[in-house]
Amino acid sequence: MQARVAEELRQMIISGELPPRSSLSEMALSETFGVSRTPIREALKQLQIEGLVEVRPRVGTFVAVPSRRELTELFQMKELLEGAAARLLAFRGNVPEVERLEATMTAADAAVRDGDAEQYAALVHEFHDLIVVGADNSKLEAHYRTLMNQLAYARLVRTSLSRPGRLDESDDEHHRVLNLIQAKDGDGAERVMREHVRMSHQALMAGMDERRA
Repeated sequence: MQARVAEELRQMIISGELPPRSSLSEMALSETFGVSRTPIREALKQLQIEGLVEVRPRVGTFVAVPSRRELTELFQMKELLEGAAARLLAFRGNVPEVERLEATMTAADAAVRDGDAEQYAALVHEFHDLIVVGADNSKLEAHYRTLMNQLAYARLVRTSLSRPGRLDESDDEHHRVLNLIQAKDGDGAERVMREHVRMSHQALMAGMDERRA
């Protein structure tokens, strides 16, 4: 029960259905999920450990909002993990994930031509996910999943892609990564993947600054 509640709450936070800083009342959540407050309390403890929930003593429990420093640190880890994943995938050769990446890029190109940022954002997630799965390293993937949950990346990527011209830039960067993976150039794939993550981070920070202005 607690695991089910934690997973549903996790997805609600990551998707933005529960917005950043929103209050999480045990009583309201127990009514929403039709369970007692005990599994709700245990689920919130688990999400606090994962960095998705912030508990303020004598104030309440809220959806966590990473600070600028925390975002930078998370993106530094994202860069390391995804760079390593691209390298490992390149060395594996023509595995099914590479074919699926090609199909994802075809769909992504179409989304860019149509100016469909929402569809492209979903394909960005798919592209990065395929590279991590394709690395075939369960330890790397487990760390990556935790990291992406803390970033609530599905929400952040939309801010990053709102920057003028970022849609085309991101698509080009993905093509460069895929070309190097197809060429079995592990060193090049890692380098370009890391550059791509850094560019995404810069676009995100610029987008966040504009929204605050």
